[in-house]
Amino acid sequence: VIGGTFFMNPGGKGANQAVAVARLGGQVAFVCKTGSDIFGHQAQQLFSEEGIDSSYVFSDTKNPSGVALITVDTHAENCIVVAPGANAHLTVADLKHSARAVEKADIVLLQLEIPMETVEEAAVMARRLGKKVVLNPAPASKLSPRLLESLYVITPNETEAEMISGIHIVDGASAEAAARKIASMGVPNVIVTLGTRGALVFDGTDCEIVPACKVQAVDTTAAGDVFNGALVVALAEGRSLT
Repeated sequence: VIGGTFFMNPGGKGANQAVAVARLGGQVAFVCKTGSDIFGHQAQQLFSEEGIDSSYVFSDTKNPSGVALITVDTHAENCIVVAPGANAHLTVADLKHSARAVEKADIVLLQLEIPMETVEEAAVMARRLGKKVVLNPAPASKLSPRLLESLYVITPNETEAEMISGIHIVDGASAEAAARKIASMGVPNVIVTLGTRGALVFDGTDCEIVPACKVQAVDTTAAGDVFNGALVVALAEGRSLT
């Protein structure tokens, strides 16, 4: 199979979200783990250039940095294969060493490319400290009641919303049903992202479709991550979900 142009850049859901927050003017501390390798060094350089607090970036001497192979087709859609590497070794102990970052934050933004145990503990810790916790539940996974009940907002796409709710999404009505089901699990605010159709927002009472901005997509990679970064900046600025 012959492809097109090769391009290499630091990434990962957590890093993409952190960069999005920083570029939109937010102050962000990033808790993560990289390998002690060239990719880890490149990530540290990126965080420095973007003004991200990297005090809580742990270096793993036993496991390589996580990497992803991403192919993009002519319709701007992607296919991603991830080798988690050090990401899979970000532990609850690492999180406890990062407690100061959580204490200083207004909002804690999480994703699922690290161990679920660490995600759950981060959400519970942040909730206990009175922080708003936002979860980008990607890659799609089943979520525990303990995690769901610690969230302020969850932002699944249609596939992830189906996984969490058990409701097959085929249209707006089924997307709303899935959002309501997820809310019934203990999450006060549910945003189901719908790609080019925008996002469905359910605040526990009302449901609203917020249309997407019209753009000519070149590459949809990290679109959801950037959405989440923009969302938490807006929340930190005191804006409403709709």
